[in-house]
Amino acid sequence: MRVEHDRAQDAFLDALRVFMGAVRRLSDSKLLAPSRCRGWSVGDVAVHVHFGLQEMLLGIVAPTDEQPDTDAATYWRAETQGDSDQLAQIRFVRLVGAAYQRPTGIVQHLRPTAEGIAAAVDALKPGVLAFQGHVMTTGDFLATWAVELAVHHLDLTAEVAMEPPASTALALARETVEALAGGPLPSSWPDDVVVLLGSGRMRADSRQWQEAGALVEQLPVLG
Repeated sequence: MRVEHDRAQDAFLDALRVFMGAVRRLSDSKLLAPSRCRGWSVGDVAVHVHFGLQEMLLGIVAPTDEQPDTDAATYWRAETQGDSDQLAQIRFVRLVGAAYQRPTGIVQHLRPTAEGIAAAVDALKPGVLAFQGHVMTTGDFLATWAVELAVHHLDLTAEVAMEPPASTALALARETVEALAGGPLPSSWPDDVVVLLGSGRMRADSRQWQEAGALVEQLPVLG
């Protein structure tokens, strides 16, 4: 699954803008609400996104002349963490989130990082980057991060009402799920439902099994 630079750039910037707009309006109590991520509050998800954006910068500043070996879909097939590694990450993010005097401090700390990444991505030219042991086109690299933001934006909405993720990012996330699952899921399924199923945040019901049984068996496909 190859994604053109301009499309991925727009989707990422849209996703980041909408995500930040949503979290900036959250009160301390709403940031303490449970998210869709096991063991994490809404504020903890924001901490995780902050770490991700900092890591993303390492890719932006690592252009290479090598040939791409990973695309916007195969990136997600990388070996998943073991249970002990996942537990360590969950606990680490929770400890960092708990270190803030108030949960809204998480968002205040995230804001300059998000602004800096937005400026860097806006200035990024098409090319090839080295990231996490992979070599990716800038389009595929930015597409994976647009998907990441779309998934985590949905994570915020377990108990907190807010605007949905950017439609451009959700569309890319859906395409990624379908590419990894091996085919298109029913067009009647909204993008957010496909992404929730594809990321394991939601389990398919009996109707969905009847409509797309063979493909549903492949889910979840996103880490």
